[in-house]
Amino acid sequence: MQQRLLFDFEENEDGPRDRRSGSFVDNMQLPVHRWFRYSAGFSAAWAGQVIREAAAGGALRVFDPFAGSGTVVLEAERAGVEGVGVEAHPFVARIARAKLHWREDPQELRQLGAKIARTAEKDGGTAQGHAPLVTKCYPVEALEKLDALKQAWLKTNDGSALAELCWLALVSVLRATSPVGTAQWQYVLPKKTKAKAADPLVAFAERVRVLAADMAYWRENRAAPTGRIFCEDARTCAGVADGWADLVVTSPPYANNYDYADATRLEMTFLGEIDGWGDLQAAVRSRLVRSCTQHVGPYAGETANVLKEPVLGPVADELAEVCARLDAEKEHHGGKKQYHAMVAHYFLDLARVWQALRRATRTGGKVCFVVGDSAPYGIHVPVDRWLGELALAAGFKRYSFEKLRDRNTKWKNRKHRVPLHEGRLWVEG
Repeated sequence: MQQRLLFDFEENEDGPRDRRSGSFVDNMQLPVHRWFRYSAGFSAAWAGQVIREAAAGGALRVFDPFAGSGTVVLEAERAGVEGVGVEAHPFVARIARAKLHWREDPQELRQLGAKIARTAEKDGGTAQGHAPLVTKCYPVEALEKLDALKQAWLKTNDGSALAELCWLALVSVLRATSPVGTAQWQYVLPKKTKAKAADPLVAFAERVRVLAADMAYWRENRAAPTGRIFCEDARTCAGVADGWADLVVTSPPYANNYDYADATRLEMTFLGEIDGWGDLQAAVRSRLVRSCTQHVGPYAGETANVLKEPVLGPVADELAEVCARLDAEKEHHGGKKQYHAMVAHYFLDLARVWQALRRATRTGGKVCFVVGDSAPYGIHVPVDRWLGELALAAGFKRYSFEKLRDRNTKWKNRKHRVPLHEGRLWVEG
């Protein structure tokens, strides 16, 4: 019998789960949420709590403009309310959409998974013709089996929900079947290997079993409104009608130089969607909020003009001062990273997000952002306060910040000693 999993905020070794609303780690114990580990996700237990409390007060429409792998939309389904998400990363949006197929018949999924596995074992695959990153990550035998699974899936792919669930089962085992020390993004870590990598055929079969078991576990929620995920830009939220959302729950990219485009490079390369790192700019980065220096390379020369954008008015003076300090500071560092450009474009993008949310959120609606501040090159960026001011400028009425935890307080091996924090920015419309 499958053990019933907890969704409240019980204590664990890291403290109350409520303090880790920005963390995806607990989701890996939860049905459906655990189907793909996306490092940019956040706590489903916390999101579900917020949605249920709002639903009790009459909020029936929930929106996430940075939907990621679907956490908020899935929790809206569990709460029995309408959920819509926008995700600009095409591969991640596909992951989220696949999760929304949990209502399909578990037995039919098992049958299709078994058919794919049999075909893969019978026909075999090849380790030839794969991109360099893929060949670095797998020994020949493992790569042949993974290729066999991919080819078998392609033969059975009819565009159905069940086929997408099998696609998800395949991409979700790529990390576990590699013996190399792949990081959260897929650089191959030098001199690090896993003690034991899973056999691809075994891992795929087990993943299909997990998906089917979770689908059966969630069957009691089948009557809930079906969530929707749009692969669109959070800066416009074009697929969401004016005044649609009662509640917005999300976690935007942090201004901490994490390259969200690179987070799924291994999977996208294996699938043939890109050939390597150089393809990410056109395929993914150009679609995303610019929270990383890799995102702003083509736009760094526009920083002075960005700082003059009227939409940045409430924070323009402070932002310009911080950007000037970052521009000067980079000359003292070997990498000379364009943090000044990243910060300027980040807040321009988020200002536009607030404008889109003001349009899409009903009068009196509420917004919750899980956010953290930043300090590139040791220069502090008060992200939560500036985002709050930009929300007011977009037409929201008030904001408050609820700090949950301190960050960067253990100085060992840190790049700077600026204390940081993470929390929830609450905005009322």
